[in-house]
Amino acid sequence: MTRPAPRVVEALNAALHRLFEERTSLHLLGEDVRDPYGGAFKVTRGLSARHPDRVLSTPISEAGITGVAGGLALAGDQAIVEMMFGDFAALAFDQILNLISKSVTMYGDRVPMPVVVRCPVGGNRGYGPTHSQSLQKHFLGVPNLALYETSPFHDPYAQLAEGLDRGPAMLFEDKVLYTRRMFRDGVVDEHHRYALRGGPTGWAHVSPRDGTAADVVLICPGGTAHRALDAARLLRARGIAAHVLVPARLYPPDLEPVLPLLADARLVAVAEESTEGGTWGAEIAARVHARIWERLRAPVLLLNSADSVVPTAPHLEARVLLGAERIAEEIEAGAARSLPPRAPATPPETFAAEAGEPEAATTDGAEPAAGVPVAVPKLNNNDTAYLVVRWFADDGAHLDEGDPLVELETSKAVEEIAAPAAGHLRVRAAEGSEVGVGELLAELLPEPPAAPGPEARSVALPEQLAEPLPEPARAQEPGPATARTHVLDRAQQGTAAVVTRAHREVPVAFAAVEVTVDAVLTRLRTLSDETGAEVGLPEAVVKAVAAAHPAFPHLFGTLVDERTVRLADTVDIGVTMDAGNGLYIPVLRDCAGRSLADLSDDLMDFRLKAFRAEFTAGELSGGCLSVSLNTEPGVLFVQPIVMAPQLCMVSVGGPLTRLVLEDGVPASTTVVTLGLAYDHRVVNGRDAVAFLRAVADALHDAEKLVELVDGQ
Repeated sequence: MTRPAPRVVEALNAALHRLFEERTSLHLLGEDVRDPYGGAFKVTRGLSARHPDRVLSTPISEAGITGVAGGLALAGDQAIVEMMFGDFAALAFDQILNLISKSVTMYGDRVPMPVVVRCPVGGNRGYGPTHSQSLQKHFLGVPNLALYETSPFHDPYAQLAEGLDRGPAMLFEDKVLYTRRMFRDGVVDEHHRYALRGGPTGWAHVSPRDGTAADVVLICPGGTAHRALDAARLLRARGIAAHVLVPARLYPPDLEPVLPLLADARLVAVAEESTEGGTWGAEIAARVHARIWERLRAPVLLLNSADSVVPTAPHLEARVLLGAERIAEEIEAGAARSLPPRAPATPPETFAAEAGEPEAATTDGAEPAAGVPVAVPKLNNNDTAYLVVRWFADDGAHLDEGDPLVELETSKAVEEIAAPAAGHLRVRAAEGSEVGVGELLAELLPEPPAAPGPEARSVALPEQLAEPLPEPARAQEPGPATARTHVLDRAQQGTAAVVTRAHREVPVAFAAVEVTVDAVLTRLRTLSDETGAEVGLPEAVVKAVAAAHPAFPHLFGTLVDERTVRLADTVDIGVTMDAGNGLYIPVLRDCAGRSLADLSDDLMDFRLKAFRAEFTAGELSGGCLSVSLNTEPGVLFVQPIVMAPQLCMVSVGGPLTRLVLEDGVPASTTVVTLGLAYDHRVVNGRDAVAFLRAVADALHDAEKLVELVDGQ
C-alpha cells in the first residue's frame, strides 16, 4: 500500500533532523523543545535525544532567546529559535530589528547571520486573542530579513536551509497546517494539479487538470491555501476558473516566474489571514501594479480578516477570520467588475513550457440562450451543486411568470424554483442530474422550441427519489402579541424533512451495548502524542465500525427492492456534525483503508466546516452507513434514525464512570454506550447485536485494539 504523504509537522521535524545531521554548528533554542515534550506542537520531537548539547530548552524570555541566537551567529555558529506561539515574537522584535538584521551590514563588512526564527501563527484553533494572530505584516521590509511561510506544497527543508544560508530569516507556520498532509506528485484533488515555479522556494501553481486558462489568479500564503482551494472549487461551480499561487518565500517576493500568469488573468486577488493595513497582500499588489499595470483589467483585490482581535469562541472566530465562502463571493463580485475580456491569448511560451500544460482549448460548444435563461440559484451556503428532482412542466409547455418550474434537492431540503418570466420551456438539465450554482437549468423562449431540448428528461428519476421528499415545515402565522413562538430556520426545516421521511419509510429497530473504553482512550492519547493528530473516541468508533464490514456487509448496503441489497465496495461512513447552525452528516471516505490519524484530519476539517456551514454537496453524499457522535460527558445513549437509503446508523454516547470490583477491590472504569438503529426489512436483531459486539470487541479487546489503532 502506498505510504501516505507526511503531515506538515512531520515534514518540519524531518527537515530539522536533516539540518542537524548536516550542520554540526547548528543549535535550536526555545521553551520546552527538549524531549519528551518536543515543543508545544511536537515539531522538535527527537532532536534533543540525538543532539543533546545543541537543543536547549530556555527560560520564558523571547527577547533573551533571540538575543542568544544572535550572539551564536556572531560567534560563527548557526541557530534556529522556536517561539512557542508566534504572537510572542513581538517580545523579540527589538532583537530581530536592532541586533540580528542590522548586524549583517552595520560593521563595514557583510557578516553572516544564520538565524531562523520559527513562529506558529494563525487562528481556527480556538486559542484566543493572544495565541492566534497572523503577524507576518509587522516584519515586512526589515532590511536583510527574509520571511518564509510553510505550505502543504513546499519542502520545509529548502525553506530552512535557504533561510539559514541567506539569514537572518523568519519561518511562519500556520497551526492549522500541522495536522494536514503535504501534497505530492503534482496532485491536489480530482480537479486540480500543482507545479512549482521558480525552484523549491518559489511558487506552487495550482491549476485545473483540464488545462483551463485562469479567469482569476488567487495569491495566498500557505496557511490560507486550503481555504483558497475550497474557494477555487466554489468558483468552479459558478463558472469561474481560478488558479492559486502559494509562495514559499513571502519577502522579498520574486514575481518573475508568475508574472505571465498574472498578466493574462481577468482578476488578481491576494488572500491572507491578517487584518488589513500594511499587509503582505498590499506589498504584492504594489509590485504587481508597478510591473504589469497596463495588462491588468482590474486593481488587485485584497482580502483580509475582519478588523478585530481573534475571539476564542469558535462561532465568533469563524466570523472574524477570512473563510473560503467570503473569498469566493468577493472574487466573484470583483471579476464581474473587471474590464471586458480581451481576445483569448495563448499563455506565454516560456510559462507553458515550464508548466508542461497543453494550450487551452475552446470547450464551450453550448448553444447560446435564445430566450430568458434560468440559472441555478445559490440556495444555501452548504452546497455548490444540487440534484434536479422534477420539472413541473413538459419541455415546450408555456409558463407564466411565477409558475412552479423545477424542484432542486439541496443537502437539507427540496426547494421549488419559480419561472422568472413568461415563455415556452426548454429544459437544459435533466431530472436526476446534478447542476452547479450558476449553470443553465432552462430557457424560457418567446416561441415553442422546434424540437424538445436535447437533454430533456433523458435521465430516469433515481429510485430513491421516486416519491419526492415532503416540503419543509412552514412557520405558522404569528399568534397574538402576547404569544411566544420559535420559528424554525431553513437548516432545521431541512432536518425535519429528512427525519419525517425516515420515520415514514423505514421500519426501524434499535439495540444497544455498553463497552469499556479505558484501554482505547489510553492508546489514543499516546497515538495523538506520536502523530500530532488529535485522535479521539469518535475516530476509533468509526474505525471499529469499518472493521466490521467484512463480517456484516449487508449492514453497509442499500435496499434496491424488497429482496435485493446493493452492497458497498468501499466503506464510506457519514458522521453527524452539529455546531449549532444545523445538522450535517459529511462522509469520511475509505474508512477501512485509512489510518486513525487520517480520519482525525478529516474530522477536524469537518468540524471547522460545520461552524462555517461550508460543506459541499459531494461531502454530504455517498455514505453507506452513518455514525451519530454524541460523546459529550454524561450522555447515556442516543437512539438515532436510519438515513435512507442507508440501512443502519450507529450511535455512540458520552464517557461514563462506573465503579467495578477488580479482585474484590473497588475500581473505576470508563464506559460508553453503542447503539444501532437498523432497517428491520434487511437486518434482524441477532445480526444487530452481533455487529455491536464486534465493534465493542475492537474497542476493548487487547489483541483487536492493537490491530485497530496500529494496524493502519
